[in-house]
Amino acid sequence: MQITSVAQAIALDYDTIIDVRAPAEYAEDHIPGAINLPVLDDAERARVGTIYKQVSPFDARKIGAALVAANAARHLQGPLADKPGGWRPLVYCWRGGQRSGSFATILRQVGWRTDLVEGGYKAWRGAVVAALSEPPAARFVVLDGNTGSAKTDILKAAKAQGAQVIDLEGLANHRGSIFGAMPGGQPAQKGFESRLAVALARLDPARPVLIEAESSKVGEIFLPKGIWQAICAAPRIRLVAPLDARAAYLARAYADIAADREGLAALIEKLRPFQSGETIARWQGWAGEGALAPLARELMALHYDPRYEKHRARHGAAEIDLAAPSLASEALPGLAAQLIAAAEGLTR
Repeated sequence: MQITSVAQAIALDYDTIIDVRAPAEYAEDHIPGAINLPVLDDAERARVGTIYKQVSPFDARKIGAALVAANAARHLQGPLADKPGGWRPLVYCWRGGQRSGSFATILRQVGWRTDLVEGGYKAWRGAVVAALSEPPAARFVVLDGNTGSAKTDILKAAKAQGAQVIDLEGLANHRGSIFGAMPGGQPAQKGFESRLAVALARLDPARPVLIEAESSKVGEIFLPKGIWQAICAAPRIRLVAPLDARAAYLARAYADIAADREGLAALIEKLRPFQSGETIARWQGWAGEGALAPLARELMALHYDPRYEKHRARHGAAEIDLAAPSLASEALPGLAAQLIAAAEGLTR
């Protein structure tokens, strides 16, 4: 079968999608919903490739075939042992060639109706690149606001109320600042782009889509050209919250960082080129005491707010300012409801 678009790929009707590439290839990116049953693991793939280049293609194919057969046997006796006769898998590798073809042949010999993805993973990757190369058809509304304005949590509350939301920080697994690392680390760039393409494909273009104001990078992940153009061109709603409310919110939201005193100190050191030695020393003192609220207050006042204003100047003023006198947990659903109403007004 062929993959012609992201929307078509996420609607595939198979019992199981099997990625037979090596684990490292799968970890970088894969077709949504696919499981990994490698016919060559990372070391085996490297070994066969070396033999192909340094000895001969024939020897590489012979050794590769033996390894594929052995690994296929393990899969048949393990993850596939309980599959019934009517089970229908879809199999792919890098380009829909030898690895997936060999495994599919074995599955067909068992009696399972097995299809191959023409062009393999490269076909999926091509669909993702095409989907992200141009601004999406969806009508974006950008939620802007200085650091600590609870933008991400307000967007989550809006989604819970039925709004369409693209959570870039969630997709990138990063909170978007030098203090923004999340457990598990970030996905590979290709993996992030696949997640984003799938999220875009599931949108209703007739309804507004809320998205957080970001720079062109979220952690180490770059935003694709099309999505960045859409963010720059979209109307903006700016959350306006007092500095003390934002500091209190950050102290609550970043409690995990405050618990790691050494890690927090190391992050503050990265700001030394931008701040005076006296300021860094004061921040390090608060970090050592676990005093996150005063630390957050000064970080915003002296570091992040001035940079936000410079960044915002390049995009022009927001169409609507949304006052947020409190960012306590109980206030966020009400702010989300106001955000939804304002976004609908901007896109009528």
